[in-house]
Amino acid sequence: MLALAGEVLDFPRHLGIHSGGMVICDRPVVEVCPVEWGRMADRSVLQWDKDDCATVGLVKFDLLGLGMLTAIHRCVDLVGDHHGVEVDLAALPQEPAVYEMLSRADSVGVFQVESRAQMATLPRLRPRCFYDLVVEVALIRPGPIQGDSVHPYLRRRNGTEPVTYLHPLLERSLAKTLGVPLFQEQLMQMAIDVAGFSPGEADQLRQAMGSKRSSERMARLRGRLFAGMAERGITGEVAEAIYDKLAAFASFGFPESHSVSFAYLVYASAWLKHHYPAAFCAALLDAQPMGFWSPHTLVRDARRHGVVVRRPDVNAGAATSSLEACAGSAGGVAVRLGLDQVRNVGDDLATRIAEGGPYASIDEVVRGSGAGLPALEALATAGAFASLGLDRRAALWAAGACAQARPDRLPGVVTGVEAPPLPGMAPPEETAADLWATGIGAGAHPTEHVRAQLDARGVLTAEQLATAEPGRRVRVAGVVTHRQRPGTASGTVFVNLEDETGLVNVICSAGCWERYRTVARTSPALVARGVLERADGVVNLVADHLEALSLHVPGRSRDFR
Repeated sequence: MLALAGEVLDFPRHLGIHSGGMVICDRPVVEVCPVEWGRMADRSVLQWDKDDCATVGLVKFDLLGLGMLTAIHRCVDLVGDHHGVEVDLAALPQEPAVYEMLSRADSVGVFQVESRAQMATLPRLRPRCFYDLVVEVALIRPGPIQGDSVHPYLRRRNGTEPVTYLHPLLERSLAKTLGVPLFQEQLMQMAIDVAGFSPGEADQLRQAMGSKRSSERMARLRGRLFAGMAERGITGEVAEAIYDKLAAFASFGFPESHSVSFAYLVYASAWLKHHYPAAFCAALLDAQPMGFWSPHTLVRDARRHGVVVRRPDVNAGAATSSLEACAGSAGGVAVRLGLDQVRNVGDDLATRIAEGGPYASIDEVVRGSGAGLPALEALATAGAFASLGLDRRAALWAAGACAQARPDRLPGVVTGVEAPPLPGMAPPEETAADLWATGIGAGAHPTEHVRAQLDARGVLTAEQLATAEPGRRVRVAGVVTHRQRPGTASGTVFVNLEDETGLVNVICSAGCWERYRTVARTSPALVARGVLERADGVVNLVADHLEALSLHVPGRSRDFR
């Protein structure tokens, strides 16, 4: 909700305006629907530079088109439709079980805290209340990382380091975050307390911290800051350390209000995942592309939480991912992948197929939807014609013949639909077909097919790492989901592997990465050897050797994002 000219402006959940836009309404508005918003766009939405707007005194609203808002909306609707429960996001109870889930870093799909860095921090921070989530959101940002705030905060939080202040004057602004600066508001108060800044000057500092030209503007304020600190007896190393904390926030320090808003989405998405994992998974799939993890990993995580996930189907499924009754699934409902998840089937075709059923043959699918050969072959490969009594190879054969069918031709004239006896797909072939057609392994994970060989080599699963002896050299293997080289990591590359039991974080030093660079960059699956680290519930493998793992599956890792 935004107050504007004494009226309430209620933006729709699916508005999708990107952050940084300038919104000026030429009349009081009570509610703007997407159509009306489009009519107003030419005269009401201006793409002006935000810093220029601030200079001339215009009010700016940042409207974040967050995919998680769409996912939460969809999840709430699914819970209402299939569980008969009306979820009020404004009245979610604060539950220890939800915080325990987050403390285990069981956060795949959860807003803001699903990244590798966040999942490595959650078990150390162990959030127990809402404000802990506010801190968690703000902590893993370039500003606190570059300002060396992360590890001191965690040590103080866990009682292994005393709470201290660079100067007694900082206690007023930093007491609630254990002497560690995290929020822009705190740094404004620091400038007031230690350097005698006026509120207006502190606001200039805030603007400098958030500006694209912040480094230059911060440098201009340096002299004023040091002079003010010197008047209060703060000089030398202490003054330099305080300035370093301030300057670090030139790189994306969070306002506390921003972090509070994000933390509520963290809790809401975690609450939904904890109580309704099937609905949460389906909602995330429908909100793609978004988030850190691929749809495949989201589905694998849901399956580890007891959710049955079924393949797309032209009769049993819908255009988007949906829920259906299943006694053996968590919450009594299974996820049915949507037809829109299938390669070469866009939203429009998926809708036409879903609305045109039920079908008795592929010929009817073609006549009812106008699907072409690429879409039919992808649907057949995905197993989407199973309800017609066709396995994948028989469906592929029939798809080639039925592609001749058209609404303007007589039904029943297509020839060559019946396939000769064909061998069924072996389990590894079915997994490869799923990943090619939808990018999602609804059946077995690729590593399951080679687990016997991996066991023979002593390769541990992600699950086994949780109890293996730390400090020893071990092997792990899995499909590569991410390769990351953060700017704050001094050349270290982090590689995420996924096997049938979970996720493994592999740390590659600059030297290790360079030695195995070709294999490390190009292989869709890897075997990694290294020293196992496990502390405070966080498990890492510090690699010293990498080799390719042949799984014959397409690689879709998210690299260096």
